[in-house]
Amino acid sequence: MTKSPRISLAEVARQTGTMLKRGDSKHFVQDQAPTMGDLTESLFFSPGDGRIWLNDQRMLLLHSSSVGHLRRELIDTLGMERARGLLTRAGYVSGARDAQLVRERWPNADAATVFMAGTRLHALEGVVKVTPLAFDFDINRGTYEGEFLWEHSSEDDEHISAYGVGTEVACWSQVGYATGYVTSLFGQLVIFREVDCRSMGASVCRVVGRHAAAWGDISEDLSYLEAKEFRRLSASEPAAAEAPTAATPAAAEEQPGIERHDIVGASSAFTSACHQLARVAGTRATVLFTGESGVGKEAFASRLHRISPRAARPFVAVNCAAIPETLIESELFGVERGAFTGASQSRPGRFERADGGTLFLDEIATLSLVSQGKLLRALQEGEVERVGGTRTLQLDVRVVAATNVDLQAEVRAGRFREDLFYRLNVYPIHLPPLRERRDDIPLLMAHFLRREAQRHGRHPTGFTPRAVRAMLHYAFPGNIRELQNLVERGVISAEDDQAIDVAHMFRREQLSDEALLTIGAHGTLQKAAAPPPRLLDLLGEALQTGGAGHVELDAIERQLLQEATEAENGNLAAAARRLGITRAQLAYRLQRAAQPPSQG
Repeated sequence: MTKSPRISLAEVARQTGTMLKRGDSKHFVQDQAPTMGDLTESLFFSPGDGRIWLNDQRMLLLHSSSVGHLRRELIDTLGMERARGLLTRAGYVSGARDAQLVRERWPNADAATVFMAGTRLHALEGVVKVTPLAFDFDINRGTYEGEFLWEHSSEDDEHISAYGVGTEVACWSQVGYATGYVTSLFGQLVIFREVDCRSMGASVCRVVGRHAAAWGDISEDLSYLEAKEFRRLSASEPAAAEAPTAATPAAAEEQPGIERHDIVGASSAFTSACHQLARVAGTRATVLFTGESGVGKEAFASRLHRISPRAARPFVAVNCAAIPETLIESELFGVERGAFTGASQSRPGRFERADGGTLFLDEIATLSLVSQGKLLRALQEGEVERVGGTRTLQLDVRVVAATNVDLQAEVRAGRFREDLFYRLNVYPIHLPPLRERRDDIPLLMAHFLRREAQRHGRHPTGFTPRAVRAMLHYAFPGNIRELQNLVERGVISAEDDQAIDVAHMFRREQLSDEALLTIGAHGTLQKAAAPPPRLLDLLGEALQTGGAGHVELDAIERQLLQEATEAENGNLAAAARRLGITRAQLAYRLQRAAQPPSQG
């Protein structure tokens, strides 16, 4: 059987007249899946029920002019900067979706070919023709650099038609797509910038992509990946509120509080919550955050305060579950000296300390009915009395609450006051769990990698491909808090100047079947289609020992061959396809496995 030819990008460079860099990714398999033919065969039309599919993702066939009209409406209504951010984020989500498609449809594909599949998908979708000029990456060192030409850009066509040639780049959603696609596959933030654009008078668009550290200051790039309304709302707000979503290490040292409460994301679910936050920030309304534990309710509450007119005043957070019932009143409202045994001096409560600012009440559902009644009066009247005091204090406090339980169900069960629920539920914002915003996982991984590496003084280079795959398939019952902990564990466990791998972050009991690995045709660990029980035991032992125990590769191979053949009822051709090898290779390996070991 003839091998698929490996076409060097240097050949592409000779055709385009541009020299290539050399590196681990200096060539890729031109005819290895997913080829353009493979991608084209994944496109299905179902006109009878009005649907088009790209593999398992629904697509739309739109007039370029109608998309151009929408683009003009956005620019004219929102302004150039906000429209650019919106289109960049939409492109990012599209790129992340295509990366998910390629990762799941061709899990055993060559890494360079998988990266290049994004350029082919962009062309297949009618967006732009992509020609690679330079393409060099090293996953172990965490480096990526690529240079590409964009021809026949649909965005440029519509932008030039509406506004003519100007002084700014215009391929915003395409830049977002490239960033989302490569970041989702690479496991680190890779930023693309358009350096030449037809909308600026160039004959062809040229784009450069690099890992975030190679660019230096990426605050402007990151600003387009967060909702624009989510930034500073008034000129009186302190400059700290303008910190980018993912702060640089230097900024983190100068503003540690901001870094701790940063929120990161570009998915539609995350952006929707951001827009709701921005809409209510400038008001006095009470906000109720709902969502599972670990989704970032305190981080959102902190950002709400920082983008509100109260940003210069205190933000006071209270975990209601951490305060004993006997102390909750004095903690919230303060105490006068001598009010009870042990009250040796007067002290203000959390309401007083938050005067003019924001009071965040986390886990509000844990308050007793008595405490709920006292809190309700403070919210209704806008005044409090210290325990043991006689003076009424008028306060200006915005209350923000959070809960991870269904308060309406608690009301029906008689455990939460109905009147307090309606007082708190003025403007509810639901924060989605991480499993509903998987597009944000690569961004969050890169964000926490930078933060934890700086905090612990470690220098990992990034994540291995199988670590990225495991994170993208993991259920994250602990949500963002758990993701942060896994990245922190990986930063501590991995050696400096090495990539973080699965064994550095996960323990065996945490890995689901989807995230477990098998031996591929080229001897690399890859995702298993349906891992059998005995293979799970073998791989679990290998992961626990870092691959240096007594697990024999021959034994794993024999088990894989046997189970694949049994799963296909003895059909060798089907079993070979299941394993990603040819039928002849499978027959040879089965024959070799059946032979008794040599006695020397």
